[in-house]
Amino acid sequence: MNVQSIKETDDRITAIEMKLAYMEDFVNQIQNVAVEQTKTIDKLQKEIKLMSDKIRELSDTAEGDIPNRKPPHY
Repeated sequence: MNVQSIKETDDRITAIEMKLAYMEDFVNQIQNVAVEQTKTIDKLQKEIKLMSDKIRELSDTAEGDIPNRKPPHY
C-alpha cells in the first residue's frame, strides 16, 4: 500500500467512525424519548381508569335520582 492509499483508508475510517458516533447519539435520543412517552402513556392510562371509575360511580349514584327514565327498549 502506498501513502496515498493509507491516507484515503484512514479518512474513510474516520468518516465511518464519525457517522457511527452520530448514529449512537441519535439512537440514545430516540430511546430517551421512547422512555418518556411510555411514562406519559402509563400516567394517562391510570388517569383514564380513575376517571372511568368516577364516572361509573357517579352514574350509579345518579340513576336512583332520575325521575321518568325511559325504559331500556327505547
